[in-house]
Amino acid sequence: MRFLFVLALLPWPLPALDGDSLEENLRRFLDVYNVVEAHYADTIDPEEVFYQGVLPGMMQTLDPHSAFLDPEQYESLREMQRSTEKGFGSVVSLLPGRVIVLQTLPDSPSARSGLSPGDEIMVINRYPLSRLSIDQLIQLLGQSRQQRAQLMVKRPGFARLIPMELVPAEMADPSVSHVFFLEPGLAYIKLVNFEQTTASEFRAAIERLQADGMNGLVLDLRQNPGGIVESAIMVASFFLQPGQDILWVEGREGPPQDVQVPENSQPYDFPVSVLVDDRTASAAELLAGALQDHDRASILGTTSFGKGLVQSVFQLSGGAAVALTTARYLTPSGRSIQRPLGDHACEMYALADCKEESTTVQEFRTDSGRIVTGGGGVNPDQAVPPRGYTHFEAVMESSNSFFEFAQEYLRNHSGIGEDFEVSPELLDEFHTFLDKRRIQPSLSEWSSTVGFIHNRIKQEIFNLAIGVEKGDEVSTRRDPVVRAALRTLAEQLQGPARP
Repeated sequence: MRFLFVLALLPWPLPALDGDSLEENLRRFLDVYNVVEAHYADTIDPEEVFYQGVLPGMMQTLDPHSAFLDPEQYESLREMQRSTEKGFGSVVSLLPGRVIVLQTLPDSPSARSGLSPGDEIMVINRYPLSRLSIDQLIQLLGQSRQQRAQLMVKRPGFARLIPMELVPAEMADPSVSHVFFLEPGLAYIKLVNFEQTTASEFRAAIERLQADGMNGLVLDLRQNPGGIVESAIMVASFFLQPGQDILWVEGREGPPQDVQVPENSQPYDFPVSVLVDDRTASAAELLAGALQDHDRASILGTTSFGKGLVQSVFQLSGGAAVALTTARYLTPSGRSIQRPLGDHACEMYALADCKEESTTVQEFRTDSGRIVTGGGGVNPDQAVPPRGYTHFEAVMESSNSFFEFAQEYLRNHSGIGEDFEVSPELLDEFHTFLDKRRIQPSLSEWSSTVGFIHNRIKQEIFNLAIGVEKGDEVSTRRDPVVRAALRTLAEQLQGPARP
């Protein structure tokens, strides 16, 4: 999760809270520390005691989002504010024990090292990957991006592993990851986070789409963890009317403050459907909540994460900092999207009605009078669960059948373009491919899954032949939440309903 920065220096000396009790507790702490320092079996490091024990432990008594940041953690947090991050510039597919390269970005460390789509990374910094879970792979990949990495790579057609060395570099981290038309007039944009450049990236994408005839938008905020709240506010102002509330900030220091759309704003008027899920959080939830409260967009998907607290970062001496919950955000109707944290946490950050919200569902109304609820995320106007897998589909995915079939197909076919389609003959080839792997579906399993198979073969061939973004377009068009959003847009545009 990325924090909104409010930098300040803590006053020194610290103001007295309750003189007697504070002095008594400090004396008790020093007594314990002196005993430990004098009698513990090993020599203790005072910095380690404070930075890894005392201070983090104190912050953990407040709420899940307040934290003490040592100098290294604080610097990492500041780096998150930038629109670049260290990396190798490759897109990979993860399976238990397997990391397969799907794409390398032009002029990236991966491309310069010779890493190619279809390569499988077998070893990273002497760690074999074959026995690692997906979570362990993600952790190892994240660590390896921070420093020079030694890889052993398996390449199709090569008998031996190929050693490679990758040096991480600053890579662009755009907020707008996908921009394309789902069908004539109806476009799709995915926002992956909110950074300094998000609003300008988003506006540029809108202008390009409008120039090509867009009259309706699916805005995908699923898995968007939030980021810089000011950027979400700017995106909200692209759709709301001048003077309308975007959010409220409520804390213990003074009355609630509202943030409104600037009076000189010139918002877009095309219909919008917004997609959310349980990983849509923080600034992304505030955007969805604002559009929902003003009846500006239909919200589809599943209930969002529920992170509506204001984090302020106070810089300390020595390069450390404290990330502290200082207030909470409310949507224009006055509802909190924050998940209940329990009575103790509510008391600690002094929010008057927090206890009531932890046990009672509160109702609010949108501009048109529709009822929306507060506390626990943004509830969609239309609940649409993500598509699950049948047993047969899960077997094909876990065996990496689609990717490896695409690799085999492309070894014998070149010149794949965007007009490529999966033919009945190609489906027969895939059926034979599965049979050789002893994956033998029944007739009913094959018939009921053939549409999914068609889609996944095309996606993987596009991933390898054209690029991952083109492959993602194939997948997105069959996404049930996206299809529901298209039907909603069609109704708003008074067009024919889509099946």
